Amino acid sequence: MLNEPLKILAVDDIRENLLVLEAALDQPGVELVTVSSGFEALEAMLRHDFALALLDVMMPEMDGFELAELMRGTERTRAVPIIFLTALATDERRRFRGYEAGAVDYLLKPLDMVELNSKVAVFVELARQRREIARQRDELGLALGRLRAHGDNSPLAVLEIDANLRIVSWYRSAEREVGFSAQDVLGLKVEEAPFLAPADRPGFVEAMRALLGGEDRRETQEHRFVRADGALREGEWYCSSLAGTGSRGASVMIELLDVTERHRAEETQRLLIGELNHRVKNTLATVQAIASQGFRHALSAEDFQQSFSGRLQSLARAHSLLSATTWEPASLRNLIADQVAIGTVSEERLRLAGPDVDLPPELALRFSLILHELATNAHKYGALSNDTGTVSLDWSLSRHVLSLTWTEHGGPPVVPPQRRGFGSTLIESSMAADGARISAEYAPAGVRWHLVLPLADELPPATELPSAAGMAPEPALFEPQPPVPPEDETATASPALSQGLRILIVEDEPLVAMELMMEIEDSGAVPLGPATSCEQAIAMIRETGPDLALLDGNLNGERIDAVADELAARATPFAFVSGYDRQHLPPNHSKRPMLGKPFLGREVSAMVRQLAEEAETTAR
Repeated sequence: MLNEPLKILAVDDIRENLLVLEAALDQPGVELVTVSSGFEALEAMLRHDFALALLDVMMPEMDGFELAELMRGTERTRAVPIIFLTALATDERRRFRGYEAGAVDYLLKPLDMVELNSKVAVFVELARQRREIARQRDELGLALGRLRAHGDNSPLAVLEIDANLRIVSWYRSAEREVGFSAQDVLGLKVEEAPFLAPADRPGFVEAMRALLGGEDRRETQEHRFVRADGALREGEWYCSSLAGTGSRGASVMIELLDVTERHRAEETQRLLIGELNHRVKNTLATVQAIASQGFRHALSAEDFQQSFSGRLQSLARAHSLLSATTWEPASLRNLIADQVAIGTVSEERLRLAGPDVDLPPELALRFSLILHELATNAHKYGALSNDTGTVSLDWSLSRHVLSLTWTEHGGPPVVPPQRRGFGSTLIESSMAADGARISAEYAPAGVRWHLVLPLADELPPATELPSAAGMAPEPALFEPQPPVPPEDETATASPALSQGLRILIVEDEPLVAMELMMEIEDSGAVPLGPATSCEQAIAMIRETGPDLALLDGNLNGERIDAVADELAARATPFAFVSGYDRQHLPPNHSKRPMLGKPFLGREVSAMVRQLAEEAETTAR
């Protein structure tokens, strides 16, 4: 230990000589250990470490030379300096033998105490320095060991590159995270490193050269890397460079973090936020369409308020049901139970018959609106408008096709309506995008609605679908009408440019499509569609050759890129109508005009005029 005294061994067979040495070498921090023979000296050296050995040359049994040779032959005592003490004049041969045995000096007796103390002090100081160096070596070794242990245990892959761009350190953490062993990479230049992705290798090499060419720096870089199993990963490289000074060359210590999963999570988060934004805006656009169309058909403000509130409640209950199941398919019976819960129809007057059926989320939302409209119409005009009427709701499922019948009993005599209200239009149009077929029979005994809805991707041929005998044929949902002549000149100012233009609507949300079409008709143009899939939209473009087009940004999860490409190839002006941000639009068409959902009627008219002007400019 640092505070322990340094020990000096004195060996002499004459007791008086040892006493003289004890008196002469009374130095602070120095302890003199005296023995009277070579054998005792060897035993003492097994127990203690000595900074210096003072050996008498002439001793019985084992002289000083023999003892020195034994000391030099033992690892423990080989480095102990030896000074021979002798009373005999020494010739060169004896002196050479002493030095050959390991002596560092000779002192003649009687001893000069000043000279002895001076030489002993030199070796004591050297011993102190050796002890300090050993302590620093141990501390440095411990620090380096801890640094190595931290590097090995780090959750990041740790490596070091020298000034020649060679890998000089490769910790176990790097082996664990990247998969290559130290034997695989140590000594390689970074341009030869197997863990660098070929496309990223030149950039990584240049980045390392730049770090090594300047002062001490810290940087975070992004480069891909390749694991030993061949997997391409995304990496963040935390680099610390030290400039070379003197004999120490420059180097870069690197900690590599695999951020592949984080990047995926961030991308997923961006997609989810975009999808959430799209869903919210689509929902708002649907609500806007319900409000706009409801207001057009309302008989009074009170009638509008009641119908609008009921439809919103129906949508809200369906959303709650879907949220509770993390937007998974919803039970048809639960959707009906929600309508009962909000008082749309009483449980006592509703008879249900059918198997358990789950509807996809989007269908569930639309179906909840249909149930609400059927019940509302029954309350206003049908079986639920008196105290005795009842409603039967029967359904069956065959080959992924849902057949549902709503039959009213005991209500007032049924008279076919003279005009189609928004409720009927909503019922007939809500499922049009999903390939559904909805028809109504206005029999005197009670209204009967029949719905045939495919739950799989493709609908079987019409001849294979269940049918309702005696039902009226399905009415056309949107038949283009000739533009209505304006009543005065002020009305012609805005729509004149778009008068008679055929505008294709590509939209999978029926109510939004309905609103767009009515706004287009109001602007004096002719609406086409709506197309609810990319395949259908492309077919309509090729068949009808529309003058303009309005495209939803996404059709039930299907990107709209192919439709936009088809229109661009034909030089047909188009705009997007989307709840997504521009970054989610087709990259090749991201500069096209866009109408955000929800939209105002005047915004639709303005967009139509803008596209009409573009078409007119192109024609010139």
